[in-house]
Amino acid sequence: MKYVIGIDLGTSAVKIVLLTKSGEICLEVSKDYPLIQEKDGYSEQDPREWIERTIEGLQELVGQFQGDVNSIEGISFSGQMHGLVLLDKEHNVLRNAILWNDTRTTEQCKEINKLVGEEQLLQITKNPALEGFTLPKLLWVKQHEPDVLKETSVFMLPKDYLRFIMTGHIHSEYSDAAGTLLLHVAEKKWSEEICHLVGLNIAICPPLVESHDCVGELTMTFAERTGLSPLTKVFAGGADNACGAIGASILSEGKTLCSIGTSGVVLSYEEKKDRDFNGKVHYFNHGKENAFYTMGVTLAAGYSLSWFKETFAKDNDYNTLLNGVAHAPIGANGLLFTPYLVGERTPHADSLIRGSFIGIDASHRRDDFTRAVIEGITFSLMESIEILRLHGKTIDTIISIGGGAKSETWLQIQADVFNAKVVVLNNEQGSAIGAAMLAAFGCNWFTTLEEGVEQLIQPYKIYEPISENVEKYKQLYSLYKEVYKQTQKLSGHLKSFRSREE
Repeated sequence: MKYVIGIDLGTSAVKIVLLTKSGEICLEVSKDYPLIQEKDGYSEQDPREWIERTIEGLQELVGQFQGDVNSIEGISFSGQMHGLVLLDKEHNVLRNAILWNDTRTTEQCKEINKLVGEEQLLQITKNPALEGFTLPKLLWVKQHEPDVLKETSVFMLPKDYLRFIMTGHIHSEYSDAAGTLLLHVAEKKWSEEICHLVGLNIAICPPLVESHDCVGELTMTFAERTGLSPLTKVFAGGADNACGAIGASILSEGKTLCSIGTSGVVLSYEEKKDRDFNGKVHYFNHGKENAFYTMGVTLAAGYSLSWFKETFAKDNDYNTLLNGVAHAPIGANGLLFTPYLVGERTPHADSLIRGSFIGIDASHRRDDFTRAVIEGITFSLMESIEILRLHGKTIDTIISIGGGAKSETWLQIQADVFNAKVVVLNNEQGSAIGAAMLAAFGCNWFTTLEEGVEQLIQPYKIYEPISENVEKYKQLYSLYKEVYKQTQKLSGHLKSFRSREE
């Protein structure tokens, strides 16, 4: 029996899966690590936490593994996008990593638009300047920590730093690099023009490879610490959403993904490198070679549910909370929630907007609030689907993965809100299985990624939209879209009253 490992370096935890050649996930390990949020809008992590928790996870996986570690042929990665890791000439970490959900860089986004030009930026990177991307973080460091930038020899994205520690080799790959605002997406190279215009040395950009490329083997030190063979091949991997797309079989035109993790994503496959969505949705390189995808993002999707649980239902588990959703009617007895807890990305690129419960009544109970949170998250994702449809894409079938695929009630809500078939997969491990499939492809288990999907990924259950519910949700969705307009100014004014100031 042959095996590969998929490592998903997420925002709150690293998830590791062991995949057999027959497509079975025979072992699965997860290790948590903390966020560092010293100020309002700040979100950082210590990269050493990623390394130690990954080593612990691999030690545990190897300890449970009954076979010969030499039969584990390859490892690949999925990783949280946009995060900034800075290394000096000795390849030591210079500061905490600044993460994708950090919103301190509004000023730097304005500077990018001024220096590069909004149209030129869209032409080169296919994306607007938003706080979550990597380039604004680099410019923030340049302005506020100039000595750190002077010492920087290379910047890295989170999973690329983890892979460097495992192999001793520095690389990035196109799907993650596309989220930096430094990559020429169509030409697949770092943009000398953007680096020049913003005053960054292009030499700090790491070498680029394909997601399925083998970039080395495990160092002897890392192999000894984990119990793995030093001959294990290591592949570049991809951005979490690109890997999620691979794991969910989004590898051909017409396929769309809804992924609900800490953030929420609506992702649709694109073959062409010159589609123009005017920056209304993201446009990134796929983990599949010479392919692309469009993507809308809800910054606080699953995070809204976890926030609600930790704040108002700490003693209940998620199953209890989600089971209660079925006890509340569509519309949560007249209660709406907007999931803008950390700002929003699509369709409102707004770092200042904050969430709302609208319509609170004395009769409302916890199940109503929980359903309102679930419906609000789903409405936010619907805004991305609506943009894609308005640009001519047919979206009638959506594959759902992540936390939103764990609840039958939530899956039916997705089908009704999206007015589309919602498909759950037999082997739903999101980005981790996509990473494992990149390793399997790199190890020549199959000749194409599509062939691998056909072998390993199959539909498990389909949820059809219920016409009566679809009509009710259309009315609620119209009301939901009004909340942003009515609360945008209020959120800005309330910022000065927050005790955790930037």
